[in-house]
Amino acid sequence: MIRDTAAQDRALAPATLPLWKRPAARRAALIALPLVLGLWGLSGWLSAERGVNAERLRIAEVTRGTLVRDAVVDGRVVAAVSPTLYAPSAGTVSLRIQAGATVKTGEVLLAIDSPELKSELSREQATLASLDAEVGRQRIEAEKQRQLSRRTLDEAEIALNARRRDLERTERAHRMGALAEIEVLRAQDAVKSAEIVREHALRGVDLESRSVGFDLATREQALQRQRLAVQELERRIDALHLRAPIDGQVGTVSVIDRAVVAANTPLVTLVDLSRLQAEIEVPEAYADDVGLGLQVSVRLGQNEAPGRVIAVSPEVVASRVRVRVEFEGGQPEGLRQNQRLSARLLFESKPDVLIVPRGPFVEAQGGRHAWVMEGDIAVRREIRLGAQSVGAVEILEGAAPGDRIVIAGTDLFGDAERVVVR
Repeated sequence: MIRDTAAQDRALAPATLPLWKRPAARRAALIALPLVLGLWGLSGWLSAERGVNAERLRIAEVTRGTLVRDAVVDGRVVAAVSPTLYAPSAGTVSLRIQAGATVKTGEVLLAIDSPELKSELSREQATLASLDAEVGRQRIEAEKQRQLSRRTLDEAEIALNARRRDLERTERAHRMGALAEIEVLRAQDAVKSAEIVREHALRGVDLESRSVGFDLATREQALQRQRLAVQELERRIDALHLRAPIDGQVGTVSVIDRAVVAANTPLVTLVDLSRLQAEIEVPEAYADDVGLGLQVSVRLGQNEAPGRVIAVSPEVVASRVRVRVEFEGGQPEGLRQNQRLSARLLFESKPDVLIVPRGPFVEAQGGRHAWVMEGDIAVRREIRLGAQSVGAVEILEGAAPGDRIVIAGTDLFGDAERVVVR
């Protein structure tokens, strides 16, 4: 019989190991840890009021950078100089150009035939000829009156000299005793009477000369007025040939050939293509921020051109304010009248601020609340927004750099304070 090794074996007391080194404890910890983590996550999910799929949301990170406060508006290309020619008088139009034609200053664009104006000119010319003849007759009559008054003065001079000679003879005869003293006195009275007649004749010459001068001046002024009337009619008839006031292009022709038009009817509009500007319509909410010299970035198709505000309309039409923008650094090539464009108004630049891309959450919550991501939970938080631009908004309070904010899709959250984002 073979003996076994039982006689060689002896019992040993079991060793006492730390709990974390025991295999059973390790297996229990490995099983319990996921359960604890799951329960902790489940508690967060259970505390949320609703859940939303992440694909239906837009989430952006809060960063620190420079915010340019701006606004994008629509507009069109307009000519800085775009005169419209109107009919100076009623008549029949004869066109000499077509829309799109290039014209030079002084070139005749169209003519208007006005029989009424021509007839009026003929009447005024006849009146002018009559007045001219009347003035000629008045000059002759004035000269005749001056001659008569001078003759009267000359006769008075001759009569006075004759009376003075009679007085000398009478005085010599009286000294010799041939005549009585009464004869001397009579001769002296005759001399004084002749002097009075001469004085009146002299004054008459002056008065007559002034009188005929006034009459002649009145007739000459009437003649001058008639000449001016004729010149004005000639000018109006010459203005019936409408000429281009600028070098440019015919934009629109508002009438057809041989059409009868009334006075002040718009006929032709010219466009100076060398001086084009942008006319934009700014919403009334931005009107107070728009001033002369404001920088503007004008987008024309795929190209952008810098500009500045040169004029702001003083009135609001349909909640819009019209603003004129002049291109800087030269006018872009290929512009056309009434071409559509968009413009970006650059109000101000704020460096080193907290910014987040703009989204519907700004309007949806009035800028007072936002949902900030905490893991997979979107938590509603009070915020305060500052300046806003087309693409970003400034956050003054309620967020920090690195926070992730739901900027679109918050309409799915309703009034929930916590939302699970799956």
